[in-house]
Amino acid sequence: MYLVELRFECFDDTTLSQVEYAINQLVEAWRANGQILGKEFPVMQNQAEFRLRALCPEEDSLHPRFHSDWVKQRLDKLADASLTRPRLKVLGRDINSEASSPVLPTNWQLLYTTYVHTCSPLRDGETMMPVPLYRLPATFNGDHKALIKWQSEWQACDELQMAGSGAVEFAALDEINQVDSALFRRGWDLRGRIEYLTQVPTYYYLYRVGGANLEQEKARPCPRCGNPDWYLGETIHDLFHFVCHDCRLVSNLSWDLI
Repeated sequence: MYLVELRFECFDDTTLSQVEYAINQLVEAWRANGQILGKEFPVMQNQAEFRLRALCPEEDSLHPRFHSDWVKQRLDKLADASLTRPRLKVLGRDINSEASSPVLPTNWQLLYTTYVHTCSPLRDGETMMPVPLYRLPATFNGDHKALIKWQSEWQACDELQMAGSGAVEFAALDEINQVDSALFRRGWDLRGRIEYLTQVPTYYYLYRVGGANLEQEKARPCPRCGNPDWYLGETIHDLFHFVCHDCRLVSNLSWDLI
């Protein structure tokens, strides 16, 4: 990923609230399209100039050819707050983050995220590199807002269960490891939408903890269709021990038993 700086300048009298609203709406549109990553975007004021720093999947993530209709609309609306269109400066590569896939997946891909990941939730199945969402057809309503929202909720549940927060921990865990949860159903439907749009087999990662022992864990069937033969014997990317091609699911041996 790359750290970029965006500079907005006032060309006429305006108010701080107008500036704040205009920039934040543009940031939200970029985020919904996968062009910038993360949840917090500090904006620094220096007299009549405002500077924003953000992480992008690639050096050219904010090129106009990737803009959604919402992004284009919010860029046009900057003038209403007496702001110029932003000047972009790529500050450099973030060495603590993952590099994005240089090509779109052709063999298979999957939805996979954790609470420590800032990158795209769509991964190339061959390399596990994040796939920039703006390079895909829009998932719903012109961008990928629904997918970003699903990712945020999945990560929130993951963080709660990792923190061991009592009753909240178990409720959060059910959302990410049960196939009848609302979060799973939304994510699995989004997976299907992406597969339809890209024509690339698209899988969903089902988190797994618990289990009585390793022998029983290896014998557990696919929780969605009951397929008893989805255990691989070997891992994919040292993460996935189970694959159900019919249900488009991948999963791990229980982290409690490894």
